[in-house]
Amino acid sequence: MAAVGRPRRSCLAVPGSSVKMLGKAQGLPADQVFLDLEDAVAPLAKPDARKNIVAALNEGDWAGKTRVVRVNDLTTPWTYRDVIEVVEGAGANLDCIMLPKVQNAAQVQWLDLTLTQIEKTLGLEVGRIGIEAQIENAAGLVNVDAIAAASPRVETIIFGPADFMASINMKSLVVGALIPDYPGDPYHYILMRILMAARMHDKQAIDGPFLQIRDVDAFREVAKRSAALGFDGKWVLHPGQIDAANEVYSPAQADYDHAELILDAYEHYTSEAGGKLGAVMLGDEMIDEASRKMALVIAAKGRAAGMTRTSSFTPPSE
Repeated sequence: MAAVGRPRRSCLAVPGSSVKMLGKAQGLPADQVFLDLEDAVAPLAKPDARKNIVAALNEGDWAGKTRVVRVNDLTTPWTYRDVIEVVEGAGANLDCIMLPKVQNAAQVQWLDLTLTQIEKTLGLEVGRIGIEAQIENAAGLVNVDAIAAASPRVETIIFGPADFMASINMKSLVVGALIPDYPGDPYHYILMRILMAARMHDKQAIDGPFLQIRDVDAFREVAKRSAALGFDGKWVLHPGQIDAANEVYSPAQADYDHAELILDAYEHYTSEAGGKLGAVMLGDEMIDEASRKMALVIAAKGRAAGMTRTSSFTPPSE
């Protein structure tokens, strides 16, 4: 099945400049935590933020979480120091580097090569540290296929809505919400374009943040739209959004149970004991190979979320 990887239903942003928040994040139920050196950190605070992040990665308890650091984008003077200091300082305790505002494949390839050089120098496993590529402008979206294919390290393609809205002169100040004057979802094409590139190259697709952090109901509604398309998760900016994200990007219990039931039934009916059948009725539903593929998607999401099935398949007695 495409895009099986680390669970990323909830991806919590944590400013690297806040020692307090770096400590608190370790105890929150987010699937992924990314320690930020970019937008959440003022220019004068970036050097100290690097040190804070290295210490947090090395000394903190991040058990069960994917550990990511978002560096600054390659149009700034900070990126190379971000990568070198963080990976040299805490590479053994780091899962991925997130590169924001990616505009072309060459930027991902630069990060890949830099990581390889550091890993070889330090004696770390070459290629273990992944890359998350954030799409935040028109150039990145136009080049998203090449970006997704730029390196085997790429694990996720992420939508960055705020910068993207600014880059295309979108007439709205509310990030991620529908626009009343537009008769549809203005983000649908962008999300689908990212999703197609991600799935074509077997990567995960992650939706960006919703900035009205106290309106969890609105967050949930926005998240449901990308989850319905097939996105694997969404950024969360506040602990109050974590449970909603984990719920929305997990299958409903009934859907998970049904998916597992389809897989078991199909395995039975296609076997010698089951009659070597390719298409059969499961209750009132016909299932076949296509049904199996669809069920694999839902089952994988449920297993990654740690769900437990509440029903089982019993082969019919002769």
